Amino acid sequence: MRKAIAIIISVAVFVILAYFFVTSSAPINYTTGGDYVNPINDHQANQSVPQQYLNDSRKDTGSQNVVTAIVVEYRGFDTLGEVTVLFTAATGLAILLGEYKRRIEKAVEPNFVTQVATVIILPFIVIVGAYIFIHGHLTPGGGFPGGAIIASGFLLLLLVETNRGLPEKKLSITESLAGMSYALIGLLGLVLANEFLENYLPTGIFGTVFSAGIIPLIYIAIGFKVGSELGGILHNIKGVHEE
Repeated sequence: MRKAIAIIISVAVFVILAYFFVTSSAPINYTTGGDYVNPINDHQANQSVPQQYLNDSRKDTGSQNVVTAIVVEYRGFDTLGEVTVLFTAATGLAILLGEYKRRIEKAVEPNFVTQVATVIILPFIVIVGAYIFIHGHLTPGGGFPGGAIIASGFLLLLLVETNRGLPEKKLSITESLAGMSYALIGLLGLVLANEFLENYLPTGIFGTVFSAGIIPLIYIAIGFKVGSELGGILHNIKGVHEE
């Protein structure tokens, strides 16, 4: 019965979204230049949108990585939506697997090479993941890939600790705090700069770690959130409870 209801809701949501997509106005050609009118504030840009991003991102955001400037600042709501999708997927998986969780009676012991390699490699995996989301405004990367790399370290830890899972409560607390931090940063932009997720901090010296305003803070929050959520997914898939 639950599966049937879930299928009906999913189909209904898909049909509604498809209807609005099909009946919406014809898309604007953003790549050929000309006048572009922002539907939010009626600002006119006499150039293509991609070119405007390339020309203005440094001044507007202070980010050396233009892609980061787009996904975190210009299109910050998209990134917020992506984080929400990941949270929904992790929550749904936890609910679905909740009824089927069981303790593995006889776990296969890892070999000696895996145990030693984990002790050596795991700290470097965490450092690399943290480096990627802390430097997301300077180099390719960001919160999602950095958090995913840290989660791969959790997976390696699960391969070694076969008789128990990850610290689920700590992962849940970390995910909650990271999510609240992200929302708080956005709300402060609404209070201090009149727009949600708008930058309200100095952009600093271009090309340095302490630059790009709120972008590094957002990526740090996303990195912790994604890493803890993916870690929670791995814990649920393994099928054991925290002791």
